[in-house]
Amino acid sequence: MDLDVLPPAEFGFPGPLRDLLVAAILDGSKTSTTGLVSAYACEGEPLPRVGDRCAVVDSAGRRVAGIEVTEVRVVPLGEVDLAHAVDEGEGYTSVADWRAGHEEFWHGPELRAALGDPAFTVNDTTPVVLERFRLITPGAVPPG
Repeated sequence: MDLDVLPPAEFGFPGPLRDLLVAAILDGSKTSTTGLVSAYACEGEPLPRVGDRCAVVDSAGRRVAGIEVTEVRVVPLGEVDLAHAVDEGEGYTSVADWRAGHEEFWHGPELRAALGDPAFTVNDTTPVVLERFRLITPGAVPPG
């Protein structure tokens, strides 16, 4: 598979968090991710669809693996379940811990700047995109 022809999939912002997430995808422990519906709208991007294929991009901008979307659900933030939280591969053992970690990211200066809203916040009714995916091919260049 030629990763250069696939649209990019960027997890978090470049840096330690992205490196952690990409490593979890490559080792198979990360098989789900969560996005904000408002972020897709702000970027003018369509929501993911089952069957979409993307190239996972590391912090250096390299395409390191291909993934395929296997499930997409849009739910209020308050309805995220434990299975989804665990499958994000970040070591969460409760939905409360998962949510605290995600709120820290969503309320951080990088995301607020990307959304153009310095006071952006989420609550139980905020629509989120729950995406499941499978690793279809690792790239030729390992992360790091």
